[in-house]
Amino acid sequence: MTYQPGTFANPLRVAIIGSGPAGFYLAEQLFKQKGLAVEIDMFDRLPTPFGLVRGGVAPDHPKIKTVTRAYDRIASSPSFRFYGNVTVGEDLTRADLTRHYHAIVYAVGAQTDRKLGIPGEDLSGSHAATDFVGWYNGHPDYTGRRFDLNAESVAVIGNGNVAMDVVRILARTPDELCATDIADYALDALRRSRVKTIYMLGRRGPAQAAFTNPELKELEELGGAEVHVDPAELVLDPLTEAMIEMGADRSVDRNLEILRHYSELPVQGKPKTIDLRFLVSPVEILGTTRVEAIRVVKNELYRAGDGSLRSRPTGEYETLPVGLVFRSIGYRGVALPGVPFDTARGIIPNRAGRVTDLAGAVQPGEYAVGWIKRGPTGIIGTNKPDAQETAQQLIADVAENALLHPASPSRGSLEALLHAHNVRYVTYQDWQILDRLEQERGQRLGRPRVKFCRVEEMLAALAEATHETETVGSQ
Repeated sequence: MTYQPGTFANPLRVAIIGSGPAGFYLAEQLFKQKGLAVEIDMFDRLPTPFGLVRGGVAPDHPKIKTVTRAYDRIASSPSFRFYGNVTVGEDLTRADLTRHYHAIVYAVGAQTDRKLGIPGEDLSGSHAATDFVGWYNGHPDYTGRRFDLNAESVAVIGNGNVAMDVVRILARTPDELCATDIADYALDALRRSRVKTIYMLGRRGPAQAAFTNPELKELEELGGAEVHVDPAELVLDPLTEAMIEMGADRSVDRNLEILRHYSELPVQGKPKTIDLRFLVSPVEILGTTRVEAIRVVKNELYRAGDGSLRSRPTGEYETLPVGLVFRSIGYRGVALPGVPFDTARGIIPNRAGRVTDLAGAVQPGEYAVGWIKRGPTGIIGTNKPDAQETAQQLIADVAENALLHPASPSRGSLEALLHAHNVRYVTYQDWQILDRLEQERGQRLGRPRVKFCRVEEMLAALAEATHETETVGSQ
């Protein structure tokens, strides 16, 4: 006989794969359910939690990172466990999870970038913005990347907030960066940077730019860089004018106000220039062995069949002399072993969070949340309603007993399996030790923290801290 989980005697066992905002908000929703006894085990392949809050949010935006205080509160529940340094698909298989949990929630985000699909994209000096972001944030996957910051001109393709982060970090002075938790090696490299001109290229017009008002306004506050906008590029076409007259988002009006302000600023003589360009698309990256220039085509807007404004080339071309290119045109999810994956959309196929196979049939007991569910859209807060939707599906399935039926639904058996696989997993308490050590390292240098950027460093620091604690305790 199968007993419905969710009682004190038979708690609902949930595995959340990924420890970013979406995973934490999902855990929060489940813990809020009155009368539901739930145990949540959260897994991450890194020893550190928080996903893109730690590895993606720009180091000069520390206020955004304070959201982790809410995640600390969620993790303080006695029914929560964190298993860092555990790679699902290697250390634990999907079959392992189905033997230990009533429900599996995939919260792995979108881990790779979209390609431009143009000639020269693979030349040395052409990079995904995700690589650069991970590098300067000290993400262990990207510590070995190299970027030629001797190039005096750089093109950043895309005009969303990630592209804006890249532009801003390239434009910051060393003194500005020293006040952040940017990775030490990145700080050293950027201190020696020779970058003078940064082109930010958007394929549509200024009214369709994806960056937010605060991100755009912040450029004026940079100590060593000034912003250039050609007034001619702010002349709106009839379709855009009509869009605004019909009641465009207030943020569009504000972006246009800020851009017009930039276009009227006199030259200030700062060492770096940020050149915001619109209605241009890259068609080829030029060079023999490495990036030497980028060829772009001028676009015009047209109304597509679905009513949206899209761009198309006009046949007018321009070549910009750049030695470094960063593409920032969107993220894509990565398939997990044994889990259905929609390669066209880069997500796990699902219905409001319930995982389906490629034919649309629901996979009982498996769920998706966050970017791997809906695609790489929205900000950190967007994950809250997204997590609520997925949680509602899961809770409804608890009532119907439409979940997995694990043979060994206990933490003890799960941890025994990890030990049997020789997995040195990291607990949330371990992470709190690392967090304290990073902050102490930063205090000595007048910085908020100095990150451990390699898994081996993190595990060694934990081993040393644990040994010191044990030594003191034995005295």
